[in-house]
Amino acid sequence: MFLLVVGGGLALLHIYIWKRLVRDTTSPGLVRRVAAVALILLVAFMIAAFVFGTQADPAVAQWFAWPGYLWLALFYYLMLATLVLEVPRLFLRKWAKSDEPIAGVSRRVFLARGTAAIAGAAAVGIVGYGTTVAMGGPSVTRVPITLRRLDPRASGFRIALISDVHLGPLLGRSFTQRVVDLVNEQRPDAVAIVGDLVDGSVEHLAEAAEPLRDLRSTHGTFFVTGNHEYYSGYTEWVDHVPTLGIRPLRNERVSITHHGGTFDLAGVNDATAYQWQDDADVGKALRGRDPARAVVLLAHQPVDVQDAVDHDVDLQLSGHTHGGQITPFELLVSLQQGAVAGLSQHGNTQLYVTRGAGFWGPPVRVGAPPDITVVELRAP
Repeated sequence: MFLLVVGGGLALLHIYIWKRLVRDTTSPGLVRRVAAVALILLVAFMIAAFVFGTQADPAVAQWFAWPGYLWLALFYYLMLATLVLEVPRLFLRKWAKSDEPIAGVSRRVFLARGTAAIAGAAAVGIVGYGTTVAMGGPSVTRVPITLRRLDPRASGFRIALISDVHLGPLLGRSFTQRVVDLVNEQRPDAVAIVGDLVDGSVEHLAEAAEPLRDLRSTHGTFFVTGNHEYYSGYTEWVDHVPTLGIRPLRNERVSITHHGGTFDLAGVNDATAYQWQDDADVGKALRGRDPARAVVLLAHQPVDVQDAVDHDVDLQLSGHTHGGQITPFELLVSLQQGAVAGLSQHGNTQLYVTRGAGFWGPPVRVGAPPDITVVELRAP
């Protein structure tokens, strides 16, 4: 039902785009037919990217993922620009009805072509810029966070926070290596991968994930599942990451002692895991812990913060949102997750959300550059 609703909505929106950008700007004939066929092909690529992008071998999937996902981004900004331009079209409606032509065409066609050209130029410019940002790779964001119960001896502990790499048809081994090199340059005390590492099976992406074996830190690398691990076959990835020297935290915790000071690092399954009978359980992860000791929780989705508050967690580290990835999509993300990026306070619990290292779908980031965050824990 969800796919039918989304598919129907996309079909209607594409009809609107065809009307405004093709039918209103051209006369019946070859140009209009070619434009219609091109639009149908782009939609077909987009559907193929959605349906088969995580199922096929990335070497094959990239051939329809690149055009399909780029069209999705262009379509998104064409929609926004065209809708905004409906306002001046409305005000110029009476002017466009005049019989006096402009540049050899009717005023109606002139107005339609002008707004189509503006919408097209805006969409191409924004997507072009966003592609260079997304493919340029993540930068490092450094964030000091004071924990009310942190043992002063553990103050200065640095966690490299990685999220939303989304290895798949568009991002492969070379991107993973860039992430690993960037993290190792920071010389962290621990590395936390908070989900959505992959979009595909171990069979297809084991080679792309291989550089993770070279992550270096004082206390090791930890991993929690994101929703995309469940779409990709979470059990095989949970079994595979330990072969890369990464420890999954599945509703469990570890105690970390640093320079004589100890705190707890806990991790929970993704918030959607209940659909695969693999629930997220903060209570189970924290059962029996010393309440005087600080606890840092790894949870893929920011929406888990209410459970963290209920269990007196000091800090939750999350990803999932991509910072919105393509503005103004962050407005919807905020409604669903409650937080988009950065540090926020929820009762006695602090929540930090990273924008993520990679991207999902379109290789485009606008208003939300990719990042890896180095969180430095500090005592009061």
